[in-house]
Amino acid sequence: MNKNIKHILILVIAVVAINFISGNLYKRFDLTADKRYTLSESATQIIEAIESPIVIDVFLEGEDFPSEFRRLQNETKQLLEEFAAVNGNIVFNFINPLEDESTRERNIQQLTQRGLTPMQLSVQESGKSTQAVIFPYALASYNEQTVVIPLVKNKIGASQQELVSNSVQNLEYAFADGFSQLTNPKRRKIAILKGNKQLEDKYIATFVKTLGAYYYIAPFTLDSVASNPQSTLKSINRFDLIISAKPTEAFTEEEKLVLDQYTMNGGKSLWLIDAVAMEKDSLYNATGTNYAVSRDLNLTDFFFKYGIRINPYMVSTLYSAPITLAMGEGSQSQFQHLKWPYSPLAGSSSKHPIVNNLNLVKFDFANQIDTLKNNIDKTILLETAPLTKLEGTPKEVSLELVTQEQNPQTFDKGNQSLAVLLEGEFNSVYSNRVKPFKLQKAQNKSIPTKMIVIADGDVIKNDVTRNVPQELGFDRWTGQTYGNKEFLLNAVNYLLDDNGLINIRSKEIAVAFLNQEKINSEKTKWQLINILLPLVLLGVFGFVFNYLRKKKYAS
Repeated sequence: MNKNIKHILILVIAVVAINFISGNLYKRFDLTADKRYTLSESATQIIEAIESPIVIDVFLEGEDFPSEFRRLQNETKQLLEEFAAVNGNIVFNFINPLEDESTRERNIQQLTQRGLTPMQLSVQESGKSTQAVIFPYALASYNEQTVVIPLVKNKIGASQQELVSNSVQNLEYAFADGFSQLTNPKRRKIAILKGNKQLEDKYIATFVKTLGAYYYIAPFTLDSVASNPQSTLKSINRFDLIISAKPTEAFTEEEKLVLDQYTMNGGKSLWLIDAVAMEKDSLYNATGTNYAVSRDLNLTDFFFKYGIRINPYMVSTLYSAPITLAMGEGSQSQFQHLKWPYSPLAGSSSKHPIVNNLNLVKFDFANQIDTLKNNIDKTILLETAPLTKLEGTPKEVSLELVTQEQNPQTFDKGNQSLAVLLEGEFNSVYSNRVKPFKLQKAQNKSIPTKMIVIADGDVIKNDVTRNVPQELGFDRWTGQTYGNKEFLLNAVNYLLDDNGLINIRSKEIAVAFLNQEKINSEKTKWQLINILLPLVLLGVFGFVFNYLRKKKYAS
């Protein structure tokens, strides 16, 4: 009896010990080949720093989802479970805003007013095609602040499967970016250069507003260089990044020296430069023509020393965004989307985090960039499709071009570089040269720094309708959204090494989908196999069992 009690006590102690150890040594194992459920170090750091609850309302809920978007729904849920496993302050709910018919229209209106645009989907199942409406967004709330987290990553020409695949790959970045906006105070400062007739504020309002969620933004003019260059350099060195958005007035040597020394001191810069003066709006006149001429900004030696050259050629390509024109007379006129070779759509096959999984970026009258040999590392971020040609200046540009058939054989210049990243220790433009003014502690070599040069100022330019800035990259005529804003935001994040967030974008996730056509064609076969085969096997087993039983016990 005592021996049995002893065994029971040992068993109870063992069970308690196992429960205690399992409760305190919690471990999750990611057995997927692409480690999709292993959070990146950057995302983990952001999540671990959350000190009070973040409540996430996810609107990916409903019964009418296509199978591809149910996959996105599941991946979102599993990712949020991983977040919650790292920090219990992550609380999430899945909500269907369209479930109740009585509040459906009101919910759609309220969500749309908050910037959550509904998405129309085509559902192909059992050979039938239907339409479904979803809101592919999440709202994350923290300490009375709320951010919108888009869950679908659009890409021009992508199928629904490709759309979901891109979106799944972007999920971790989307949530980590949203959490970072809510929890991390602004630290870095960005200067928007003025004084050289850069774009007016209303034309860069969308992007500046986006940057304002992450960084401190301030205008900065170089006008004081003429009177007090040393003070100007000291002031600009307080900024972590400068952005020059489509300057149209030449830089003086004094201004260039200040900008050069800013780079030598480790300052980062984003340049959007037009080497050709040509505006699409200037074509909307009685003749529909204008002349493109080269624009001298006095920056040729500046960029040449750093390892690139922006050539005064217009890039013309067959793979471009359309132009929308009213065709016809009087009341019979209609808006038509017509081929326009001067609006290149640029992309990249690179896996660099700035452009990885990026939508196409729209340019207007872009120029070509050559890279030169020096000690600076250069990465081509964006380039055109292979069917291109280069047109020199001066050049007459006419809207009549849309009525002319283009000969593909003349577009023989191959891929053209439109955006380049420069990284390394830069040599000063003014080393071994007479400087335009005396400068205390002038440096001839920089500390390691970065610079991005884009050969078109219109990449950052948003449309303005009735004096109201529109979304950057959105074409109101075609309803198409290009990747301009995301590209520029990625560029700034990379230049400023912002919390390592940009590196999350390099994560590759392979998403496998079922073949819907094969499912429809073989549906009956597999239904019969799944229903009849178990019954047949069960019958065979019963027959054999009874046969053996009778044989064994037969007298």
